[in-house]
Amino acid sequence: MIMSKHILVVAAHPDDELLGIGGTVRVHVDNGDSVFALILGQGALARDNTGNEEVLKLQNAARAAAAVIGLRDIFFEVLPDNAFDTIPLLSIVKVVETYLAKIKPEIIYTHHEYDLNVDHRLAFQAVMTASRPVGADTPRFIYTFETLSSTEWQSKDQKMFQPNTYVDIGETLDKKIEALSKYTTEMRPYPHARSLEGVRILAQYRGLEVGRKHAEALRLIRGLKSII
Repeated sequence: MIMSKHILVVAAHPDDELLGIGGTVRVHVDNGDSVFALILGQGALARDNTGNEEVLKLQNAARAAAAVIGLRDIFFEVLPDNAFDTIPLLSIVKVVETYLAKIKPEIIYTHHEYDLNVDHRLAFQAVMTASRPVGADTPRFIYTFETLSSTEWQSKDQKMFQPNTYVDIGETLDKKIEALSKYTTEMRPYPHARSLEGVRILAQYRGLEVGRKHAEALRLIRGLKSII
């Protein structure tokens, strides 16, 4: 009998939890796993002429998207939007630690450590620190994903996102697109990277790399696997 896994997606902002990993999330759900998402930041207040009403709208959109993709639960924190670097890293680590203790995930998915967006970078650092291997509940696998309109906009040097793991999302891409469509204020018209068509194009490109119609690319940062 295959046991259900607990999976945690740690994202900086609402919609990040789906842009890079939505198809994979649905694969987990279809396999009977329990998938949770932790959104660390407010997601809107760094923009001009925005307030708490916009934050609530984003959270409602995230809940609607979570229902479509099949998340077991989604949690919201209120770290300052695009300003995670204005608070101590330890404060972010402690937030992540709280949810690791609560959920006890076997697998964590989070941002690429060199994304253009500073909140993404600090989310990665907080996950790695909170997941240090010091106890029985340490996550067995940590993966990073690419986030359209951040990962591909980084400097094109040796720190570029370099995937080493792929997930076939041929059966779940449409569900990912449906979920992302709930983010009416976040998605943009093509050719913006953060567009529904852009999401499909990236899935096709990553699929080409592994001989599938559609795939999501990941980078395994740390894995503990039982060989016997």
